[in-house]
Amino acid sequence: MDVKIASDWKEILQEEFEQPYFAELVNFVKDEYSSGSVFPAGRNIFRAFDKCPFEQLKVVIIGQDPYHGPGQANGLCFSVNDGVQFPPSLQNIFKEIENDIGTPIPQSGNLDRWAEQGVLLLNSVLTVKAHNAASHAGHGWERFTDAVVRKIAEKKQGVVYMLWGSYAQKKGQIANPRDNLILKSVHPSPLSAYRGFFGCKHFSQANTYLQSIGKEPIIW
Repeated sequence: MDVKIASDWKEILQEEFEQPYFAELVNFVKDEYSSGSVFPAGRNIFRAFDKCPFEQLKVVIIGQDPYHGPGQANGLCFSVNDGVQFPPSLQNIFKEIENDIGTPIPQSGNLDRWAEQGVLLLNSVLTVKAHNAASHAGHGWERFTDAVVRKIAEKKQGVVYMLWGSYAQKKGQIANPRDNLILKSVHPSPLSAYRGFFGCKHFSQANTYLQSIGKEPIIW
């Protein structure tokens, strides 16, 4: 199947694109887009990969599914388009960055700037029906993104995995802690952020590790 995705990722993931489940997933997603409002825009479904080439990947952050409000989702987990109000989890991420490394909370919640430095902002499910959280769960996206994490674990070492919440931790458990930096905390949502996300210092730890293995730190 010819999937419009960054060329290096396409080569790495081609065997997934040829699987029967992926054809079924594509048909499901096409039907959903043709019959109602679905996020993100179709051209942005694989945007996390397009913005973060495999060769440049240094950090993996795993989310669950896209924001389901109008104008929010842009294909990168936790990220919103310029001019969109920060969702609570993103607000808490920025608060932790400010407390951890002193970077002021930015004007925009668009995280393209992270992706372009090698941060893969990967949702487990890449599409969602408007106003209906997790509506596209269980249709094949999870199998695909499991394969993405597996390929990264097989082909790259020296990667920082930021696993926030039990869902992300389960998905990222394939990564070898001997060859990578595995950072775990509760999810940054308002329901849990005060139980261990605030004060986790993941952003400074990530940069210290990257520098220790000769890589440029991320400008968070």
